[in-house]
Amino acid sequence: MKLLLLLGGTSEARALAKRLHPDVELISSLAGRVPDPALPVGAVRIGGFGGVAGLRTYLQDNEITAVVDATHPFAANITANAAQACAAVGVPHLVLARPAWPHGDAIVVADDRHAAQTVKDHGYQRVFLTTGRSGTTAFRTSDAWFLIRAVTPPEPETLPPHHEILLSRGPYGYDNELALLRDHRIDALVTKNSGGSMTRAKLDAAAALKIPVIMVDRPPLPAGVATVATVDDAAEWVRAR
Repeated sequence: MKLLLLLGGTSEARALAKRLHPDVELISSLAGRVPDPALPVGAVRIGGFGGVAGLRTYLQDNEITAVVDATHPFAANITANAAQACAAVGVPHLVLARPAWPHGDAIVVADDRHAAQTVKDHGYQRVFLTTGRSGTTAFRTSDAWFLIRAVTPPEPETLPPHHEILLSRGPYGYDNELALLRDHRIDALVTKNSGGSMTRAKLDAAAALKIPVIMVDRPPLPAGVATVATVDDAAEWVRAR
């Protein structure tokens, strides 16, 4: 392994960078959408690549010899771009995809628009919305009241008429999530199936209070990509290059 590009921004990406550094030379790439991000060890670049063509050029100009995509499960654009760019230039490519949460009794929907329609169809009135700052647009005409949790504030024009913004970054504990749902008299939780332990507690709290969960399903991974589910497996893949 000469130079690894690690597409990051997740706790798994930071753990993988820590596991490999300094034995493996790597560059971690962050999208730059979150102010003051948690930085991994080693070299870091921040910002986009300019689509498939830009990423392909970056791989060639920097003589990248392998790519690990450890981005968020809903970062579908960069995941698709990485798969195409790596295939075009023949660079080994791996997706580190944390396991999804079990659906359980959740109402599973394909996207934010279907989640908003489900809220309307079921008549939910006080909704805990945890789909991130980009997930509010589909709800902007809803009559319900929303507690919207995000790392950075959504754009005002994307917000529903009745809401409260809670700026916060995980991990979140069960007791606090339970109190949050109770105190705000939440009658439905809308979330993405992000997986992982950092934000799992809201599902457990909702289950304890018998609050319905509307869960946006993950976008599919590009066909044919190699995937692993753990940092250990990703590190083993890298060291085998």
